[in-house]
Amino acid sequence: MIVIAGPTASGKSALALQVATRFGGTIINADAMQCYADWRIITARPSAADEAVAPHALYGVRALDQPVDAAWWRAAALRVLETVSLPILCGGTGMYLSALINGISAIPDPGSAARAEARALLDRHGPAWLHDWLAARDPATASRLRPSDPQRLARAAEVWLGTGHGLAHWHALPRARLIGYRLGVVLLDPPRDELRGAITARFAAMLDAGALDEVRQVHARNPDPALPGLRAHGVPELRAHLAGELTLAAAADRAIAATLAYTKRQGTWFRHQRLVDADATQMIHARFSHATQYSESLDRYFISLINDNG
Repeated sequence: MIVIAGPTASGKSALALQVATRFGGTIINADAMQCYADWRIITARPSAADEAVAPHALYGVRALDQPVDAAWWRAAALRVLETVSLPILCGGTGMYLSALINGISAIPDPGSAARAEARALLDRHGPAWLHDWLAARDPATASRLRPSDPQRLARAAEVWLGTGHGLAHWHALPRARLIGYRLGVVLLDPPRDELRGAITARFAAMLDAGALDEVRQVHARNPDPALPGLRAHGVPELRAHLAGELTLAAAADRAIAATLAYTKRQGTWFRHQRLVDADATQMIHARFSHATQYSESLDRYFISLINDNG
């Protein structure tokens, strides 16, 4: 199994396509927002031409009102793995990659009543209050969450309300690791100034390709504002433009800034979280610009990985 990870706009999809064409693999999406069918342009999903060159899986497979989380994605990815000989996982959602490789906690479904109560608490009091509420009941989980992160706070609250235990309790239980694969991991880590340039150029290209019309079609349906899929980078800003709250230029500037801030959090995650155990993988920490070149050293690495796997 080849894993190509790194921040948004670092060149993962381009490298994955090169690897898939070179070795005949199947590219499996590991980016939460690229799972949504409505968001092809605004999430820079592989184009139809790219999909014609190599097999792709788990791209554009969910409606906006369907849940996309680590548990759903892991189960879907495991089903895909049963059908492919060389999986190439590609994405920047490190938590999803870790869930597949290292296993995921078997958290019981909290139930619709707990979800509704957690959402009502969030809507009524706000995320900072909910963080304090959670800290008084589940301090171990609250200490891992930011008071400004409403979605994760609501999830933590619903788990505590519905199961009687916090997320930290469930996360501490043994997990079933992925077995039967030799893992080759390439982590793309371009310099910040190059990443900023890539994000800026990519957003301009998205607008030229029709991202605003894509967002307009969803905006016209008046979707539930709590849907996680509406947090895709560029979507809140372009919806604000469509609502007359921002000029298009201001919306673009905010979207680029938000995306760059997110890549900083992605970088922090990949630096401080263990994607795979050191004894279970060969790892390359490759520093590339956004115009990733398929290097000789990478080619030798992949050949070695695949040949040793028989």
